[in-house]
Amino acid sequence: MTIFVTLGWLRWKAHFAALASVAVAVAVAVVAYGMPVDLALLSASEGAVFGLFPIMWIVLGALFLHQLTVVSGKFEDLRATFHLISDDPRIQAIIIAFCFGGLLEALAGFGAPAAISGVMLVAVGFPALRAAMVVLLANTAPVAFGAMAIPIITAGTLTGIPYEDIGAIVGRQTPFLALFVPLILVFVADGRRGVREVWPLALAVGAVFGLAQFVSSNFISVELTDIIASLAGLAAAVAMLRVWQPKGSTEAAERLTSMRADDAEASGLGGDGNVAVQAKKEIDQVAQRAALLTPGRITMALFPYLLVIAVFSTAKLVPPVTDFLAVTDRLVEWPGLHGAVESASTVYKWQWLSSPGTLLVISALIVGLVQGVKVARIATTFLETVKTLRFAFLTVASVLALAYVMNLSGQTQTMGHWIAGTGAAFAFLSPILGWLGTAVTGSDTSANALFATLQQSAAEKAGLDPTLMVAANTSGGVVGKMISPQNLTIAAAAVGLAGRESDIFRKLIFWSLGLLLALCLLVGLQSTVLSWMV
Repeated sequence: MTIFVTLGWLRWKAHFAALASVAVAVAVAVVAYGMPVDLALLSASEGAVFGLFPIMWIVLGALFLHQLTVVSGKFEDLRATFHLISDDPRIQAIIIAFCFGGLLEALAGFGAPAAISGVMLVAVGFPALRAAMVVLLANTAPVAFGAMAIPIITAGTLTGIPYEDIGAIVGRQTPFLALFVPLILVFVADGRRGVREVWPLALAVGAVFGLAQFVSSNFISVELTDIIASLAGLAAAVAMLRVWQPKGSTEAAERLTSMRADDAEASGLGGDGNVAVQAKKEIDQVAQRAALLTPGRITMALFPYLLVIAVFSTAKLVPPVTDFLAVTDRLVEWPGLHGAVESASTVYKWQWLSSPGTLLVISALIVGLVQGVKVARIATTFLETVKTLRFAFLTVASVLALAYVMNLSGQTQTMGHWIAGTGAAFAFLSPILGWLGTAVTGSDTSANALFATLQQSAAEKAGLDPTLMVAANTSGGVVGKMISPQNLTIAAAAVGLAGRESDIFRKLIFWSLGLLLALCLLVGLQSTVLSWMV
């Protein structure tokens, strides 16, 4: 509660809100739950380290890769490549934030889509605040299968339920979100007028993405679900644009340009028309660059992401490589905590080589060298990226410290058991646990680590399907990610709004709650009249 009040009502900066929440959680753990002070602090320390590695290590790797493409100049070609697909900013929002962002979620997760997609939307003309809102809203439907389905695999590992079964049911829930998310993105980008002019493509992309999620999670591979869905959604957009073009593209671009000027004036950066002129100049430059693109330049622009797909696919799907990487993992029994608290969470898994962050950093180094960036410049770019994310490091470390203190002291279990005490109504309320866990920790994986076993035991007690409830926890988490302090901080930093996380939060909270209500209704129906879906 502290983190939501300080962030949403008092409008504190995210790192201050998170630090205050950790202090409150430690006090509650000591006073109300009788947890020794040293154990509470040690719990916070383990959570903070986990927040830095692997979570922020992944974000750092993703943003480092992106920054190298900017330094090499190839990012400008990538912008122009998207411009070739469509010059309509509303369609670019769908392609970049939803399709491309979904691919980034599939490969890395943990904030990488918000970081990279946010930068790209600002680069193609979006006002910073709208860019942040669009990328955070887009980063919903793919989250359950993100980072090669780590949230679902984690739930399966903790509950003993085959993760393929959990993934199959999630694949019968999140497609309904995917169907409408592109429409919501268009509404946020350009209001009702944008929806009237772009709805055919938005619905087509959402429907194809959702259908691909269902087919892949149920019949192909849970791990590859988001990769297949994202590429299918992008293919649907490209195919539809060959036979259909939206109205009002030029006018929409002009409206977004005007919004950038208004934002600059409100921020005290000048509203005398210079921002609008500069934005128009940038859009014209992208169009001119697109006209000069060659197949070779397009390939080089796409190379970083093609490389990431190849590296992650090899690391996750080629057994000899997967086994080799797994052997390098180190399990660390947290000093002073392990054995003193009954929880597997006291064993820290150090994935120094197999972590997605390490794979992203390796990919970034290769990209920098291939694209002609000097070694010294690569090093300084890495340090500059670390400096850019310094407050994000503090925020995420604090949020995970909060999660660990609440989990190991019993606070999360208290909340969970209170909700589980509702009996048969628990089916309707179960997604709320996933939403709450992800909103606090910023990770659907962490939400499953907190509540998956609780969902299983509560379902068995209430006579409900445990697999459905564990899946509901995972699906509920996807709509909580957009308001998590971790993701808000990452998105704000990416678009140049560091310190304005509370503004973004206030814009998104009602979308998050609305989607959560829809998901609660769906799960409630799946436990009764729509049980055939399960």
